[in-house]
Amino acid sequence: MTGRVALVTGGSRGIGAAVAVRLASEGTDVVITYARSADRAAAVVKEIEAAGARGLAVAAEAADAGALVAAVERTVTEFGRIDVLVSSAGIAPYGPFEEVTPDEIDTILAVHPRAAFVLAQAASRHMTEGGRIICVGSSLAERVPYPGWTLYAMSKSALVGLTKGLARDLGPRGITANLVHPGSTDTEMNPADGPDADEERRLSALGRYCDPEDIAATVSHLAGPGGRNITGAVILVDAGTTA
Repeated sequence: MTGRVALVTGGSRGIGAAVAVRLASEGTDVVITYARSADRAAAVVKEIEAAGARGLAVAAEAADAGALVAAVERTVTEFGRIDVLVSSAGIAPYGPFEEVTPDEIDTILAVHPRAAFVLAQAASRHMTEGGRIICVGSSLAERVPYPGWTLYAMSKSALVGLTKGLARDLGPRGITANLVHPGSTDTEMNPADGPDADEERRLSALGRYCDPEDIAATVSHLAGPGGRNITGAVILVDAGTTA
């Protein structure tokens, strides 16, 4: 993957950071976006550079379509191309279905499916044959085992239709589009020592959490030569939670 360039949204923490560092370790130059913590984004860039790749952090709110398009254009301006797009930025609202507000609906749809659509549209304009578009979803789009996650699950399930549509729209150009659904993953949003962690482990077939690096490994495969004939796929990395 040497000589390729990736843009990873939400790359300052969690799964996004793990994906950025994994791609860099395989020779890919990586641009990450972040919403708030410039210091943490800078730390990830240092890890990218320590892996021998070029790195860049760009401030961009996932709900701001203009900022996302600008991040794509900045990637192309700074690195000359874009070969891989990983839409990883996300939020995880939780609460009673009856209390969800229209503003909350608009926000999560902007952050998840709309952001992924806008990014894919902007990035694909610059991609050539061999381009890769990968979204990070959630196993809750496949199975919702407890209440309070309706809004989140709806927003992530929309990525399935986006992925399958992109596969058909971009396939003639040799560009693939795939979706990775993580299960419970040890991040700040859902720590493996959190109050609900034991219950989440019980729901999985393997009885354990995923690490961000587990998700990054699958993303890396899809982004590399091994993923050239995989498109329109939804791949679960969830320790068997949806088995």
